[in-house]
Amino acid sequence: MGLLDQVRDAGVVGAGGAGFPTHVKLNGKADYILMNGAECEPLLRVDQQLMAIHPDEVILGFKAAGEQVQAEKAIIGIKGKHDDVIEILRQRIEALGVGNYVSVGILPDMYPAGDEDVLVYELTGRIVPEGGIPLNAGCVVINSETSYNVYRAMQDKAVTHKYVTITGDVPERKTVYVPVGTPIRDLLKFAGLDDEAGYRVIGGGPMMGPVLDDLDGYITKRDKGLIALKKDHPLIVKKTKTLDQARRINRSACEQCRMCTDLCPRFLLGHNMQPHKMMRTLSYHPNDPELQTMAQICSGCNLCSMFSCPANLFPKLTNDIFKNNIREAGLKYQSTTEEFKPRENRPYRKVPSKRLVARLGLKPFDRPAPYTDEVPEINEVHVALSQSIGKPAEPVVNVGDKVTEGQMIGRIPEGALGAPIHASITGTVSEIANGYIVIRK
Repeated sequence: MGLLDQVRDAGVVGAGGAGFPTHVKLNGKADYILMNGAECEPLLRVDQQLMAIHPDEVILGFKAAGEQVQAEKAIIGIKGKHDDVIEILRQRIEALGVGNYVSVGILPDMYPAGDEDVLVYELTGRIVPEGGIPLNAGCVVINSETSYNVYRAMQDKAVTHKYVTITGDVPERKTVYVPVGTPIRDLLKFAGLDDEAGYRVIGGGPMMGPVLDDLDGYITKRDKGLIALKKDHPLIVKKTKTLDQARRINRSACEQCRMCTDLCPRFLLGHNMQPHKMMRTLSYHPNDPELQTMAQICSGCNLCSMFSCPANLFPKLTNDIFKNNIREAGLKYQSTTEEFKPRENRPYRKVPSKRLVARLGLKPFDRPAPYTDEVPEINEVHVALSQSIGKPAEPVVNVGDKVTEGQMIGRIPEGALGAPIHASITGTVSEIANGYIVIRK
């Protein structure tokens, strides 16, 4: 069985949050393969610890993925501040005898260093075109945990567990490796948050992660962090504003200072993403999708709303509004530029991670979340049928079936984009409903 088949059958998807099926991403040819170990979102601690704990598996999985896409070079992108992890990686690359192919690329401690377009430029000097993907610049990008899962797939081991950081305003910050389908509430209690009243939880990073509507959800292959903060924390207050609220606030208060554009990571790479113009369009042409297509090339990094705007407005949510309008109108942004060059002032407009943490009001919580082998006892998991971009998996088990950890319980529909799912614990299928397969020990 070839690597693509192994990766597909193991259900490997992008573990950094996007969830794109990895067997599809590796079914191409590139000059470079890049590992996104930047972990640019504040407070998250998965990648840096995974690369230190399992460097051989991460390196060998990454190497195999690079050879699959026939890449000439394989570069691990990691922030220079993680000097201890960098030293481990370099030692293991040498010990494994892959130094002529795999190397470590040092990234600045900035946000969003992990944005694919930014990562490609920082590590290769190439620029992904507007609305394009890294492959358009001859690159394939995968996450460090995805590389780890590729290695496991080579050993015929399916994706059954996920690394997750539990952090924020909790008594015990920690990073754990838990079965897919673990209840979110169990992890919060494991971190010492016994009383949820007065708290909200961000699923993912503080910049791009959504505030969870409730805590009745379950861990998927795409999850990377849970950040618990009190309801009155400024970050929670801002992230819970609705699109309608943002529309009214933006139309009434934007002064067109263009700070959102001047610090926009995509604009600084030479793209035509100009959030201040979208804010202007919201005021004067809110119902004309043809004038809103620029919003489609917004990466959603949220820097404009959470850091750049001096009036505390919501340019990113304006882009979200316009993306909906564009989609409904069946329109698409048309680039008029063939060659992209970074803006001359880009080196001076990178946002330092520490400054971002301070601006978000997260400095008291920017502390280690050490990995622990201890996990809460999980007697029941809810494995979502949809855990990747594409179609949900179709169940191949029935209620009452006995299943073992690693057994495929959901298959990709024939000819569809997606990834299979597997039992994350050994037990009995107790329910198949509402988009989940429930397994009880």
